[in-house]
Amino acid sequence: MSSLNLDDFTDLIERPDGGVRRDAEARRERLLVPPGSLGRLDDLGEWLAAARGTVPVRPVERPRAVLFAGDHGIARLGVSARPAGDAVRLVRSVLSGGSPVSVLARRLGVPVRVVDMALDCEPDTLPEEVVRHRVRRGSGRIDIEDALTAEEATAAFRAGVAIADEEADSGTDLVVLGDVSVGGTTAAAVLVAALCGTDASVVTGRGGVAVDDLTWMRKCAAVRDALRRARPVLGDQLELLAAAGGADLTAMTGFLLQAAVRKMPVILDGVVAAACALVAQRVAFRAPDWWLAGHDSGEPGQAKALDRMGLEPLLSQGVTVGEGAGALLALPLVQAAAALAAELPERDPELLPEEDPEKEQETGAV
Repeated sequence: MSSLNLDDFTDLIERPDGGVRRDAEARRERLLVPPGSLGRLDDLGEWLAAARGTVPVRPVERPRAVLFAGDHGIARLGVSARPAGDAVRLVRSVLSGGSPVSVLARRLGVPVRVVDMALDCEPDTLPEEVVRHRVRRGSGRIDIEDALTAEEATAAFRAGVAIADEEADSGTDLVVLGDVSVGGTTAAAVLVAALCGTDASVVTGRGGVAVDDLTWMRKCAAVRDALRRARPVLGDQLELLAAAGGADLTAMTGFLLQAAVRKMPVILDGVVAAACALVAQRVAFRAPDWWLAGHDSGEPGQAKALDRMGLEPLLSQGVTVGEGAGALLALPLVQAAAALAAELPERDPELLPEEDPEKEQETGAV
C-alpha cells in the first residue's frame, strides 16, 4: 500500500526493562510499609520504574496531554448526539480553556496539545501549531467509501510518528492520549469489531454524549456496513485504518507505536485511543507494555479492546466526555505511585524482624 514498513516496529519496540522491574520489586519487599498494603499502586510504581529504567523510579515531572482531532463523514448519518462537523467547536473550547480537559489540565499543571488531522473547517480559522499536520478536511463516510486514500493514510501515520518524536525530544516523560472528534467512536467500534471478530452490536456504545435508542440503532447499522468493507483488509493495518479509521485514528496509531519505540509511557483515554492501541498491537505485540488504560468509559468497544490487550483501567468514574479528561484524572494516581515507590523508607537491615506472638507462645509452651 505504501513505502511504510510497519513490520519494522516489531524489531524497534522493546519491553520495559525486566531487570529494573525485578529490582523495583525487591525494593518494595524491603519497605517499612507491608507488601500488598498499597494495592495496585505497588504494581504501578514497579511498572513505571521498568519503563523509566531506574530504581528508585524517577517522578513524572513533564507530562503532556496530546489530543488528535478530526471529523468523520459517518457522522452525517446521525450516529452521534453532536452534529456532523462539530469537532472544531470542541477544539476551540479546549483551546480557550472552557472544556473539562482544559480545566483538569490547569489544575494539574499539564500542558495540552491539540493536533488537527481532519477537522471539517478552513485551516486558517485555527492556530498554525494546531493545523500544521492536517491531512484532509474530514474523513470519508466509512459505510460506503474509504476514510482516507493510501497516500493520506501514510501521511497521517507519519504525522503521528513525528509528533511522538517531537514530544520525546522536548522532554515529555508521559503522555495522556485522547481524541476530539465527532463520529470517532463509530470508526473505533468498526476497528475493534474487525480485529476482535465480533458483531456490530457487541462493540457499539452510545458515544461520549449518550444517544437515544434510534440513534444507537443507526450507529449499529453504520458499524455493520463499515465492517463489510473493513474485514477484507484485516491483514494490512494501514489499509484497515484507511478503509475504516480516519486521519485522526491513523495518526494516533502511529503516535502510539513511536511512543513505544521512544520508551515514552502513554495513558490511554477512551474507546478511540483503545481502538488505535488495538491496531498498534497487531503491528507490534510488545507495544502495549508501554501503555496504561486511564479509565473505564463505559463503551463496550473499549472494554473489548482493553481485554484483548490485557489492560485494566485505573479508574471507573463514569466519565464519558472524551477529550482525554478521564485519562487525565488517572495521572495523579500514577504520579502518586511513583512518589510512594521512590520516597518510602526501607527497613533497617540491622534490625531484627518483629517477633510473631503466636510463634513465641508456641516456643514458650515447649
